[in-house]
Amino acid sequence: MTTTLAPTSGRMRAGDVARVASVGIRTRKMRAGLSALGIAIGVAAIVAVLGLSASSQAGLLAQIDKLGTNLLTVSNGQTMFGDEASLPTQAPGMIGRIGPVSEVQATGKVPDINAYRSSLIPEVRTNGLSVQAATLDLPKTVGTSLAQGRYLNAATEQVPVAVLGATAAKRLGITKIHPGQRIWIGGHWFSIVGILEPAVLAPEIDTAVLVGFPAAEKYLDFDGHPTMIYVRSDTAQVEAVHSVLAQTANPEAPDEVEVSRPSDALEARAAAQSALDSLFLGLGAVALLVGAVGVANTMIISVLERRPEIGLRRALGATRGHIRVQFLAEAILLAVLGGAVGVAAGIAATAIYASTKDWTIVVPTIAWVGGLAATVLVGAVAGLLPALRAARMSPTEALWTL
Repeated sequence: MTTTLAPTSGRMRAGDVARVASVGIRTRKMRAGLSALGIAIGVAAIVAVLGLSASSQAGLLAQIDKLGTNLLTVSNGQTMFGDEASLPTQAPGMIGRIGPVSEVQATGKVPDINAYRSSLIPEVRTNGLSVQAATLDLPKTVGTSLAQGRYLNAATEQVPVAVLGATAAKRLGITKIHPGQRIWIGGHWFSIVGILEPAVLAPEIDTAVLVGFPAAEKYLDFDGHPTMIYVRSDTAQVEAVHSVLAQTANPEAPDEVEVSRPSDALEARAAAQSALDSLFLGLGAVALLVGAVGVANTMIISVLERRPEIGLRRALGATRGHIRVQFLAEAILLAVLGGAVGVAAGIAATAIYASTKDWTIVVPTIAWVGGLAATVLVGAVAGLLPALRAARMSPTEALWTL
């Protein structure tokens, strides 16, 4: 039984409330710790989910800013009969004559041709790769670079030589380029000279095997029509360039041309809330509820165990309000301690994971402030019934248990 007593009359001061509220926690550390653990887990999950989501978003937006938001793409759409349209072979040159345009590069998908590690692999095992004719400055324009080897040049674009996208290299099982290494494309051996880094703004490049336009026409019966044109322009003139690209690429049929800005899709993806985030937030809420039940259980048992203390305090002059405030404050304090530990754990988890991904560490204010506010509410709700029960206890009834 504790010896801490409340004032015999009047309102309790904040210091007195804090002191009497901590008695139950200090004298029953193990039980209090286990009860607070549930709340800590719930709050940590909520803070970590919101923090990781915000950090991931910040990392992706930073990457988009680094790569530039002035990249536009022009691709072949469909005819009015639903067939696949073709871009004119002159389209890249015509787009390059638009004033604010600074770079124009193109790829052309070679139809019905696949790439294989060897000529012995069945044709159906395409690994989802495409064979694309590509122009000479494509990596710079799409914001990627070489991971190994070299890219196509004026000499190698004429001969059976290929450069692999990042995903294409993995699917073909090529992690390092060896002298004389070749792959089988359309009935011909093509030498591998380079592997690209992932292209964030042009993911279709990652799954492509790139060959020169002249080589594709000579060895693979490619018709020379581009299927995707990448355009860099003055950032301040992006919208103006966007508005004239379709008419410029195909003056006879601008409706059969699709124009887009890849960074828009990535920004939309960054802003989207994933279903996985919702799932983890739901699990955090459930853990928080379980923690609240644990706090309520602890407080109810505490009232039963401390009836002698309650009776003695009432006999010495403590009012029902004093007893009610004591147990309500104890429940809130227990929840706040758990919430503080949970916030710290959530921030630590966010910081560690964001650091491994080279993201900016972002923990939204709503995450930690909301987490602490939720713990106060949980503590108040969980402690209200035990506090009212303790306050209703008469001194005689309480002292009878001594």
